[in-house]
Amino acid sequence: MVIADCGLSIPEGVKRIDIALKKGTPSFQEVYEALMYHMVVEQAIVAREMVEENEALYQKVKNDFPTLEMVSHEKFKKQTRHAKAIIRTDEATPYANIILKSGVIF
Repeated sequence: MVIADCGLSIPEGVKRIDIALKKGTPSFQEVYEALMYHMVVEQAIVAREMVEENEALYQKVKNDFPTLEMVSHEKFKKQTRHAKAIIRTDEATPYANIILKSGVIF
């Protein structure tokens, strides 16, 4: 599962769940928190560029995932091709994207 900002391209063939309403709504944070409440996430991946370009979000995600995997933005975009779905928010801050790999809750 991928949570994407409004600028991330969605590869052909990957299910798009577009919940964008208006600029900034819903935010990445709102969607992230809702999914984290309902999912068991085993691994998270973000673009390395998030560290400098979106430090507040990086700190939040790093706090939730001490073993957070970081890859280049180009590699991140390639990895989204394997997602079951991409949830497109209307977040407008840079690099507000995350790949969440989940398992089962039992």
